[in-house]
Amino acid sequence: MSNKRQLDRAALDELLKEAGVDPSSHTEVTELTEGTFNTVYRIGSDLILKLSPDPAASFMTYEQDLVHTEALFYQAARGKAPVPEVVHTGDDFLLMTALPGTTMQGVAGAERAALRRELGGVVAALHEVTGPGFGYPQKGLVATWSAAFLSMIDDVLADASRFAVDLPRPAEQIRQLVLARLDLLDEVQTPRLIHFDLWDGNILVEDGRITGLVDGERAFWGDPVTEFVSLTLFSSSMDPELLAGYGELEAGETLGLYRIYLYLIMLIEGTPRGYDGPDHQAMVKLILRHLNKELDHL
Repeated sequence: MSNKRQLDRAALDELLKEAGVDPSSHTEVTELTEGTFNTVYRIGSDLILKLSPDPAASFMTYEQDLVHTEALFYQAARGKAPVPEVVHTGDDFLLMTALPGTTMQGVAGAERAALRRELGGVVAALHEVTGPGFGYPQKGLVATWSAAFLSMIDDVLADASRFAVDLPRPAEQIRQLVLARLDLLDEVQTPRLIHFDLWDGNILVEDGRITGLVDGERAFWGDPVTEFVSLTLFSSSMDPELLAGYGELEAGETLGLYRIYLYLIMLIEGTPRGYDGPDHQAMVKLILRHLNKELDHL
């Protein structure tokens, strides 16, 4: 099962016209199938069109109006980090420029170490961008990070109940871990731009340099420490090269809270998306192992 929508060429041409682009100047269209949420098309050599899923499909609470959140992320990050330029945002689609490079997946050794150091600097520059409040733009911003993060946890726990996903601890027990650390969360005074999905597949590289941060649809305004969850996914330690490029970072117990939040999302999202099969079951086991480790640690 998939929530993705496919468009024929005539429908794609209508979206291009809405965006002020002449379809006849972009005759080659290719669907990019790596993603699991939106439908993405490469239009010619220089444009990317991202189409929202079927509105009748089931989504997690925060997964609303993500194309507009992604557009906001690129517009806010422009000039600070290598991101696409927004050409046009429609009701349910985003047209943006294509960036050069291929994903960082598979890069290893000395080349990877150098790229991770550069990435740390790119992320530090991204976090210089500040916002008017905390939280997901599509949900409405609030005055404190503690209120925003507690709302994020509440939403994901409600999603677990709504989609009948078994959690390794009672929902209220998980919520109490956040309530017990509200003072730590309140130490975050400045809302900073967070991508929150910076795994290797969303980082583009070419000729030994980072050329793009893409798929910014999960972005929010929050604590810079949250960024290091996806940057060090399924790892219990920080990458020294990444930190060398980023600079000083005070993590502490909040990093564990943020890891729990992302692992909960990863555990739950497979149900509304209809994931199944041995690969999915193996991923669930991996997520649960790391989620339980973080829960036990806190």
